[in-house]
Amino acid sequence: MGTSGNGEQGEQNETGARGSVRQAPVSMDAATFRMLGHRLVEQLAEFLDSLPQRPVTKNQSPSAVREALDLNGALPEQGTAPGPLLERTAALLFEHSLFNAHPRFWGYIPAPPAPIGILGEFLAAAVNANVGAWSLSPAATEIESQTVRWIAQLIGYPVQCGGLMVSGGNMANFVCFWAARAAKADWDIRQLGIRDASARRLRVYSSAETHTWIQKAADLAGLGTSSIRWIPTGADLQMDVNALRRTMEADAAARDLPFMVIGTAGSVSTGAVDPLRTIAAVCREHGAWFHVDGAYGGFAASSPEAPADLSGLSEADSVAVDPHKWLYAPLEAGCALVRDPEALRGAFSYHPPYYHFEERATNYVDYGPQNSRGFRALKVWLALRHVGAAGYRAMISEDIRLSRALAEVVRRTPELQCKTQALSITTFRYVPADLRAGLGEPAVEDYLDALNRELLDRLQRGGEMFVSNAVVDGRYVLRACFVNFHTSVEDVEAVPAIVVRVGHAVDAQLRPPALKADAVRL
Repeated sequence: MGTSGNGEQGEQNETGARGSVRQAPVSMDAATFRMLGHRLVEQLAEFLDSLPQRPVTKNQSPSAVREALDLNGALPEQGTAPGPLLERTAALLFEHSLFNAHPRFWGYIPAPPAPIGILGEFLAAAVNANVGAWSLSPAATEIESQTVRWIAQLIGYPVQCGGLMVSGGNMANFVCFWAARAAKADWDIRQLGIRDASARRLRVYSSAETHTWIQKAADLAGLGTSSIRWIPTGADLQMDVNALRRTMEADAAARDLPFMVIGTAGSVSTGAVDPLRTIAAVCREHGAWFHVDGAYGGFAASSPEAPADLSGLSEADSVAVDPHKWLYAPLEAGCALVRDPEALRGAFSYHPPYYHFEERATNYVDYGPQNSRGFRALKVWLALRHVGAAGYRAMISEDIRLSRALAEVVRRTPELQCKTQALSITTFRYVPADLRAGLGEPAVEDYLDALNRELLDRLQRGGEMFVSNAVVDGRYVLRACFVNFHTSVEDVEAVPAIVVRVGHAVDAQLRPPALKADAVRL
């Protein structure tokens, strides 16, 4: 006889399973689960089908959202029937969310979730694997290992690399940063820390276009943000490699340790790609770790539309990419790739050396900072199998072409000024026709910054389309980033009319009298 968790007894069958089941408050019988699951899938399918007719988001205050979702109350003492709870929660989320799956969402870089990825999340949650140790997640661990190899293959990185799935770009970059720190310090930094008497000042090199993860990484790794050497960029927003070389030489002469250089494969603001092969050569000269932040643009290396510089990420010691960007995976899904798998173990494992000689299985607890890890790889693996490399190359290429199409329609619109176009990012701003002749004048430029800042706020709250912002040449501009397989050419061609209409209304309200008078003289 067996005993259930609540003291109930039941007969065991041939496999040892008990005949009785504990009836916990959170339990749900198969018939109820099936019924609720079917109904939820119906709701989700109807919602996804309705997205093009919905606003991208609604103009709501935080307090209005809290009130609508009844989020001000205390924890309920008694539970609620799951059917009405799920149905109402789904309806509320559909009414009070921003939808990055909307065809006209081009702000920041989250992509719409691939349908098979949505279903993959459902399946992964049911299996509930802890992908920290192979023994806890045999299938999930092996799927993650293949997913890492496939991602490397897709972008032209060595498939024998080490790597793991993480939450997103920040964490992927952090993992690579810590691997570089452990590999390049010429003392036992993991045991002795950065304040040991034998320690030299570690220096990391990055352009001003690098995402703010670098400040967080330098801080969390104990180096401090003053350890970062900010390398200038040229007019093309690429790192100035000559300035990099001079700075590294000066630091080495001062007995600092140039341990890491970060190249950008698609900057978040404009999509700029650094001269990666040239940077790799400088790193080899100085024995520095070469890392590429490809969280946004790395996957474009698979596309024939990509700039030639992207091919240089194959020379990096490590690369960060985000499947929840240009592989259209549901959040969260980042990936850290490291050329030498032992560099990850060298940064994160605390097993004795002999353990690795006997190792027969991958235990991801040794490759990154997490012990308990969710099954993030399944949704990416399913999509890679569903779509194939050719399918991804086609979708990424189309996103790039849509960005170029936006740049063209902006250039043809008298009241819009295109600032940059690279990869799938186009930046532009609204310039009233009567202020065109005053471009470059400080008063006009300052007003255009204020005008476009308010214009962005109106566009985001209006719900017709959603873009973000960038600062280019010190000036505030609108930014559209295409990583959206729902977007069509018709959506792109609708942009100028929307921006000009809203911009005209903002200008009528915001223009100072003095500038109006100046505009008449112009």
